[in-house]
Amino acid sequence: MCETSFATVETQVGTLTVVVSPRGVRRIALPSDDAERAIRETGARPGPIGAVRGQLEEYFAGTRTSFDVPLDLEGLPPFRTKVLGALQHVPFGEVTTYKGLAVDVDNPGAVRAVGTACARNPLPLLIPCHRVVRSDGHLGRYRGGEDMKRFLLALEGHLE
Repeated sequence: MCETSFATVETQVGTLTVVVSPRGVRRIALPSDDAERAIRETGARPGPIGAVRGQLEEYFAGTRTSFDVPLDLEGLPPFRTKVLGALQHVPFGEVTTYKGLAVDVDNPGAVRAVGTACARNPLPLLIPCHRVVRSDGHLGRYRGGEDMKRFLLALEGHLE
């Protein structure tokens, strides 16, 4: 059986640390995250990360609009898994709101819980939590910071 491995990917927003388990991509640590903690928690060792490297490079080059690598969401709470599943349906170049996402997961009163699920997304970029904005039109928070969220939305053609 293959072991869990990690490698870094250099991007315009900084260094991403990508962890891949035998089941799929398990974690992406943004530059603002504690990459060492992500590695330690998953027991990953330096090694190949498969197709995800190329797909991330294509995304940042502007030639990829979706990802098709396997994801490993094992062990996440059911509500977070449901929110992350709904996030995967937000198309490239479009946004949704925290409230809209709460409605999508059949829990319209769970706007704050949806925000928390987005903030704890273990696979940012692959599961596009940067595409969630506030109902008033403001960007809202993003674990990678406002500048990174703005950059990603601009890369996708949502912002100028």
